[in-house]
Amino acid sequence: QVQLVESGGGLVQPGGSLRLSCAASASINLMGWYRQTPGKERELVATITSGGTTNFADSVKGRFTISRDNAKNTVYLQMNTLKPEDTAVYYCHARGRFSVYWGQGTQVTVSS
Repeated sequence: QVQLVESGGGLVQPGGSLRLSCAASASINLMGWYRQTPGKERELVATITSGGTTNFADSVKGRFTISRDNAKNTVYLQMNTLKPEDTAVYYCHARGRFSVYWGQGTQVTVSS
């Protein structure tokens, strides 16, 4: 069982930036972030493999970057030029060969 601990959510004004972090309790190949708003399905934001291959939702390309420190089993999501529509609960996600894991979620609110 892999535990995921998230940090970094909060309130930011439109156009601002936030960085989310997620530390895993063990090494795992794919890590990333999904987000969810009330009444909607959880959607992909970005993922990164241990080898550095990334995948982004079209809605965040050019604004968000994802990186990881394999030595620390930690993934980072740098969110720039934030928009009100980025408001959501952001969930850390990790996928191993046979299992999928989720963090507890962290709220990101973009509002003036």
